[in-house]
Amino acid sequence: MGSKNKLKRFRENETFGNVFQPTREEVVSETFPFKGKWKKEVFKNDNPLVLELGCGKGEYSVGLATRYPEKNFIGIDIKGARFWRGAKTAVENGLSNVAFIRTQIELIEHVFDAGEVDEIWITFPDPQIKYKRTKHRMTNSEFLQRYKKILKKDGTMNLKTDSEFMHGYTLGLLHGEGHEVIYANHNVYKNEGAPEVVTAIQTFYEQQYLEQNKAITYIQFKIK
Repeated sequence: MGSKNKLKRFRENETFGNVFQPTREEVVSETFPFKGKWKKEVFKNDNPLVLELGCGKGEYSVGLATRYPEKNFIGIDIKGARFWRGAKTAVENGLSNVAFIRTQIELIEHVFDAGEVDEIWITFPDPQIKYKRTKHRMTNSEFLQRYKKILKKDGTMNLKTDSEFMHGYTLGLLHGEGHEVIYANHNVYKNEGAPEVVTAIQTFYEQQYLEQNKAITYIQFKIK
């Protein structure tokens, strides 16, 4: 993407009422005004709050928001030029139950209050296969504890990925640490019983993976 195109998207993001781009200082200093107030101040309702971490273009967040109008969705990514597409689509389609935040996943507990979130989705994250990149895997122990802080007591996690490595790593870690695995499948489009929400929404890249006969894996779990 050209720098001019990026700048154009950054500027357009600033005009969208569904995009929030706090500075790191604002987040870390606990002065971000919507922490603990997302439902009341942003969505103006008391519906369940669902996050998509590393939302990319925002396709899944928008897809979920379209399919489940009775829930609130927030896509989170550090690259605003990416989720510009999802934010714009939401505005164009009049979707008032989806928003986007430009921030780092590492700062998530500064953006949401304890127990504020009902459910979290992680869709097609970078598997960070090299051992030295373990600390960046979005389902490592440290990240799971961050998620636990903002999730309700019975809140659920969802991991959807094309990486058998990420699937296996996460499943092994969950079993090893005693977390509750609700559902796990290494090929959701070839096996019966997968939750409808997993197969009903597909990102652009996911469609490409399927055309290549690449298996899509899925795990739903609770952090203990």
